[in-house]
Amino acid sequence: MKIKKLGITAIALASVGALTLSGCASDSKSTESAGDTSAIISTNGSEPQNPLLPANTTETGGGKIVTSLFAGLVSYTSTGDIENEVAKSIESDDAQNWTVTLNDGWTFTNDEPVTANSFVDAWNYAALASNAQGGSYFFDDIVGYSAEADSELTGLKVVDDTTFTVELAAPEADWPLRLGYSAYMPLPEAGLADMEAFGENPIGNGPYMLASEDAWEHDVKIDLVTNPDYDGVRKPANGGLSIVFYASQDAAYADVQGGNLDVLDAVPDSAFETYEDEFGDRSVNQAAAIFQGFNIPGYLEHFGTDEEGALRRHAISMSINRDEITDVIFQGTRTPATDFTSPVIAGHSDSLKGAEFLEYNPTEAKKLWAEADAISPYTGTFDIAYNSDGGHQAWVDAVTNSISNTLGITAVGKPYPTFAAALDDREQKKLTGATRAGWQGDYPSLFNFLAPLYQTGAGSNYEEYSSPEFDKLLKEGATATSVEDATSKFQEAQEVLLADMATVPLWYANVNGVWADTVDNVVFGWDSVPLYTQITKG
Repeated sequence: MKIKKLGITAIALASVGALTLSGCASDSKSTESAGDTSAIISTNGSEPQNPLLPANTTETGGGKIVTSLFAGLVSYTSTGDIENEVAKSIESDDAQNWTVTLNDGWTFTNDEPVTANSFVDAWNYAALASNAQGGSYFFDDIVGYSAEADSELTGLKVVDDTTFTVELAAPEADWPLRLGYSAYMPLPEAGLADMEAFGENPIGNGPYMLASEDAWEHDVKIDLVTNPDYDGVRKPANGGLSIVFYASQDAAYADVQGGNLDVLDAVPDSAFETYEDEFGDRSVNQAAAIFQGFNIPGYLEHFGTDEEGALRRHAISMSINRDEITDVIFQGTRTPATDFTSPVIAGHSDSLKGAEFLEYNPTEAKKLWAEADAISPYTGTFDIAYNSDGGHQAWVDAVTNSISNTLGITAVGKPYPTFAAALDDREQKKLTGATRAGWQGDYPSLFNFLAPLYQTGAGSNYEEYSSPEFDKLLKEGATATSVEDATSKFQEAQEVLLADMATVPLWYANVNGVWADTVDNVVFGWDSVPLYTQITKG
């Protein structure tokens, strides 16, 4: 999801005096083309982990569907800037009390009007503890939020059909930046009345809608068509999307080679050496806001949150030759990590205290492992779980080989057939070793790469990392009144992560995509997702 640029800076620097987010020119509007506006664009995807509830969709398979079906207050351009969608304006005099005014005329696909209540009721549903929505923590900065017990967001007040106000617990100059994320999407009354049915057949207000009631064929594909009533900034230049759930990236690549798939957003590693030559100007290799690492659960023997566990995590990290793996396996389409975020996000750092733990150092790795063995000898096999449908085997094999060769232990990969299956075992604490973990930015901010994964109780913190010091620094950064102060706190928070090795950072990814000669106007966004609405065909 990325390329460089930041809406956060302009907003945060305006924190003194009135803050206003108003519409701006954008590259996300469709341009005139000779394409067939009824043509269906086929692209790759993966089976969503959960029903398609916006606030409970926290993985990429469901994410690209939800953002196609819904329109929020703002949306993101290809470069990560924000522009108004349903919002007419988002204003504040103090960065703590915000007034949101909606544009008139928006409707859901069941003809219900999109009103202030559509947002306020949806946000209250998402935040309510008993509803157990994975994105509930996105509302923890609004007055009234509680993670432990059901509590109304008292900081939300409906003024009239097109106006509502938001009181935050503390000033946040960049608060509007997050509002294009799926957790903040509006919901119709019909959805709120029966969320179980809604999750299978969502009623949205975005550029696309389900092609039929049985459009979602589980583990196979989902078919979307254009929403004729949508008139936002992402007006489609095509007739819809067919998102196919492939069992492997190699199968998807073969289909785009054969003209049976229009757009592929993830080239398999087997084609890294050849895809740019084969597809030429129908390929892309650009920086994206994607972080890759692996987590080692604290409930595993020898890897607890104690001295032995920290020694072993640091030893394993320093036993991995990231430079060699990104060069040989990824052919330069990855960059070794120096922090927990992404180089395309403002505030990224390559000089954090503790960054030496991310450098290949076999001598120090063996020393730390031996110190851990002196506390409690390690026996058994170290495995890294990964999803086979995501093209991860080659790098997992390379990482485990590097660990084995350095530390003299047995390290292997542990494949799961799908991403959803791998996530299920993570959530149920059934892992026997480490697990592939990564993050594709929801919105362009350092905070978004930290809070969802490492904040105590966060929805994507599957391994339940918890650090009061990290949480404190994260909160201080979130409520800072300047970009510089926020960045400083977020970097300090990352130094806590490095000391604990909350995850083992590996590398940052580029988006490596290709498309068939059947389509034109293919653009990949800051977050690596194609701007589907701009794609033309025929």
